[in-house]
Amino acid sequence: MNACAEFTAPAPGQPLLRALLRGALRLLFRGLVRPPMPIAGQRLVLRLLTAATLTPGGVRRSAGELGGRPCEWHHPDQAEEGVLLYLHGGAYLIGAPATHRAICAHLARRARLVVCALDYRLAPEHPYPAACEDALAAYRELLRQGHRPERIFIGGDSAGGNLTLVTAQRLIREGLPVPAGLVCLSPWTDASGAHLHQPPGGDPLLHPAWLEQAVGLFCPPGMDRRDPGLSPLYGELAGLPPLLIQVGEDEVLRDDSLRLAERARAAGVAVTLERYPGLWHVFQAHAGLLRSADLALARVAAFIDQLRRSTDA
Repeated sequence: MNACAEFTAPAPGQPLLRALLRGALRLLFRGLVRPPMPIAGQRLVLRLLTAATLTPGGVRRSAGELGGRPCEWHHPDQAEEGVLLYLHGGAYLIGAPATHRAICAHLARRARLVVCALDYRLAPEHPYPAACEDALAAYRELLRQGHRPERIFIGGDSAGGNLTLVTAQRLIREGLPVPAGLVCLSPWTDASGAHLHQPPGGDPLLHPAWLEQAVGLFCPPGMDRRDPGLSPLYGELAGLPPLLIQVGEDEVLRDDSLRLAERARAAGVAVTLERYPGLWHVFQAHAGLLRSADLALARVAAFIDQLRRSTDA
């Protein structure tokens, strides 16, 4: 695994489809998932928008429990040893394994490994540090089940990318074995919101008012928003396992990824940063429809496979 690698995706193509998706997201997600829409309404909007997402064949889904929390398991027909603990996005307010089935199922099939989507607790009912405690409990349970850390991967999108990093940093502090690699799709790394990007074409998905609402509901009163528990960008990055970061150029959180890659490299972490022009926050959710999403998830699978092969050598 190279200590430092960058990849810029080719022009995404499919202009009509991208325009349709961008318009639909701007109207139905960015326009609704924000104040003053109640959190219950935001959760309903996401469930409805993802109800008909495309999942590939050759993957069996089942309900389960891990570390005391509900989860969904995605078992590919052609599985090799390994498990990906997937932490969904949704600003710590919305989202569930059911809303991220497309990403999880495509990753299971492409990477030929079992994917476990964890239903961690959400704010405002369960603010920080509930989500991290759930992710830690799930990882410990995987170890107790006999999964070797060099065959465990942790990944997530947006707030799930934040939780991926926070969990890995906590594992290091507690002296637990770290996973083989981390996958962060458009991770939210700086809850202070001090470095939001302003894409020329606008972000069709994320409204800054929603991010502010999320931090206000997830963050306990008086807690510094740059605390590493909220903003892993400011935490200790040395000792993290190989890290893959994918980010779209047309998203307000773009610089969260760029700054993470820079700081992680400076800390000696093996980082791969992938940038996707003309695309938005967590565009990978359109796998099976958008060719750029298929490319991105294929590259995640290649990253995981390379790490598996390196430990076999």
